[in-house]
Amino acid sequence: MPSMKLFHTIPGERPNIPLLEGINSPHVLRSLNRDQLRQVADELREYLLYSVGISGGHFGAGLGVVELTVALHFCYDTPFDQLVWDVGHQAYPHKVLTGRREQLLTIRKEGGLAAFPDRKESPYDTFGVGHSSTSISAALGMALDAKLNQSSRRHVAVIGDGALTAGLAFEALNHAASEKANMLVVLNDNDMSISRNVGGIRDYLAKLLSSKAYTRSRDEARKLLEPLPPLAQFAKKTEEHLKGMVSPATLFEEIGFNYIGPIDGHDLAGLVTTLQNMRDLPGPQFLHVVTQKGCGFVPAEDDPIKYHAIGKLKAKSDAEATPKPTYSNIFGQWLCDMAETDSRLVGITPAMREGSDLIEFSKRFPDRYFDVAIAEQHAVCLGAGFATQNTKPVVAIYSTFLQRAYDQVIHDVCVQGLDVTFAIDRAGLVGEDGPTHAGVYDYAFLRTLPEIVIAAPSSEAECRLLLSTCYQHPGPAAVRYPRGQGPGELPDASLNTVDVGRAITRREGQSGIVILAFGSRVFEAITVSEQLDATLVDMRWVKPLDEAILAHHADAKLIVTVEEHQRMGGAGSAVGEYYNDQGMLVNLLSLGLPDRYEAHGKPDAMLSRAGLDATGIRSAIEKRLS
Repeated sequence: MPSMKLFHTIPGERPNIPLLEGINSPHVLRSLNRDQLRQVADELREYLLYSVGISGGHFGAGLGVVELTVALHFCYDTPFDQLVWDVGHQAYPHKVLTGRREQLLTIRKEGGLAAFPDRKESPYDTFGVGHSSTSISAALGMALDAKLNQSSRRHVAVIGDGALTAGLAFEALNHAASEKANMLVVLNDNDMSISRNVGGIRDYLAKLLSSKAYTRSRDEARKLLEPLPPLAQFAKKTEEHLKGMVSPATLFEEIGFNYIGPIDGHDLAGLVTTLQNMRDLPGPQFLHVVTQKGCGFVPAEDDPIKYHAIGKLKAKSDAEATPKPTYSNIFGQWLCDMAETDSRLVGITPAMREGSDLIEFSKRFPDRYFDVAIAEQHAVCLGAGFATQNTKPVVAIYSTFLQRAYDQVIHDVCVQGLDVTFAIDRAGLVGEDGPTHAGVYDYAFLRTLPEIVIAAPSSEAECRLLLSTCYQHPGPAAVRYPRGQGPGELPDASLNTVDVGRAITRREGQSGIVILAFGSRVFEAITVSEQLDATLVDMRWVKPLDEAILAHHADAKLIVTVEEHQRMGGAGSAVGEYYNDQGMLVNLLSLGLPDRYEAHGKPDAMLSRAGLDATGIRSAIEKRLS
């Protein structure tokens, strides 16, 4: 089979893809000769470069699994056989081969393809994802269902080396082994862990160990030795040690999987041979393939972090000369500044160094920086452990991923009243990533916990101020801020604090309308308050609420709460609970996200759709007063 085609630039024009143009389903792919698959893979890689250059989106992961995706759809009878992709960053090639080639240009856009596999989108998307480490559990459920119904359907879970670090993945592996489930787990290892000088030997041995001749001989030998337990045990140990000499097989073999690998994930011919050999093997199978993020696109191979995801290509004249700092940048700078003044501070992240902007902190304070990989539960419990020793942990985590560690927030931090500060990034709607990544539940699930304080900054300056305040608070505290840039109210270099639970009035109005705004909606509400001559309060705190200011405005003509969060259980609910507890009858209008999942799109469009832009807020107020 010919060698892989390499690319140095992203095509500005649609490439010539004669084979790929004719593949509108995997059935067509399977009708091709094996010798044609290399051309398919090259055309697919080039088309991915072209399409993501137009649309923006996840980049490196998809390029890294081109050969694996082609091989899986060639060897398995999809969609009857079911593939389950973990996270879904790498699913763009899968979408192309399953009839969505032209729609890929619309990915992440409102009304276009979802950023991740979505069961509503295609029968080939067998399980909706966005968070990591779910694939093995989901595929196991499907495989056990096939067993119960005596179906010949095959099941494959594709999981990355990062996602495999999560406890959920190992729980599923253990259960799959105990059930002796007929399924294949493919470990997509893109950490370049194979030594080049022994890669060929390992590939050869993987083909040998997965061959029907080897497995038949092994099984016959086991039957022969069964009446002689000592010899049977000796043979088993000998096989394991031989495998361990050429591969990291021991762990998975001990769990109960038949481990094959590592093999070169870009050797398309070798992948096809190995997958075909393993396809019909009974019981739990584990195939370890080594890939390279961004493979085939030289700049991405050199810098996989930069090319994890890209925006659509822009002309140089369109580029912003001096981009404003994001909330993540504000947090990253604050963390370094606070660490300079307090040697007790440690920073913890579950594999979000770049996203949460911990890059500078990790360089300046390497001994106080802890990246725990994709293990959110561990990140929170680790912080709790630190806090018992009078260390001051700051756990930097996305809102959508904090959900995965809720038990640890309750049991390990809050029940014990430990001094852990949560820096919660990506709060609110996150645009193109869609509902799986929306951080719109944190007010609700955090404010139910006794003793925790929850801050909602309205600007970059407020973010730094409230981070300092929460850090100095002697107990559990959370600062929740949105993705991207704020309104441009930039902070100074101080580490000043404010009173916990104290709101600020940004505008005094005369109409009798009082708007209580939380977090990102404050500056939208300023416009409305000016139009309606309303009083505007920047609440700052979801818990504790500023009860004095709530009592002060209890006789208002209309009290309006506004938040970028689910309306049910959110900050508006907290305000309503306060007035109810006090026996105060108030005219209260709570504005938040409706009881539905918001489809992906541009954040401004999503907020407009939800009625949380200035126009929507004003319209809701006028409707209530009419």
